[in-house]
Amino acid sequence: QVQLVESGGGLVQPGGSLRLSCAASLNIIGIARMGWYRQAPGKERELVAFITSSGYTNYADSAKGRFAVSRDNDKNTVDLQMNSLTPEDTAVYYCHAQFMLRDYWGQGTQVTVSS
Repeated sequence: QVQLVESGGGLVQPGGSLRLSCAASLNIIGIARMGWYRQAPGKERELVAFITSSGYTNYADSAKGRFAVSRDNDKNTVDLQMNSLTPEDTAVYYCHAQFMLRDYWGQGTQVTVSS
């Protein structure tokens, strides 16, 4: 079992930045893949970015050049640095972990980009 707790969401103006953090309940060295998804109102949940245990990263086209995902194996956290935010980035952001062939999700954190 893996429990994931997100933090760092909130309200930010267009062009601003936010950093999301996800804390895992166990040592993430053994977690093959961790990352972030988001779900906007009326839309399906979509991948934002993920990072593997070897450090390989992958980003959605909408996130490339603006977002950066990182993991800290000592702190058992995965962060998402989001820059140049636009209203289209408004969504609930979910931390995800793929462990022992199962998917685990956090409860989500709201990100609202608005002036």
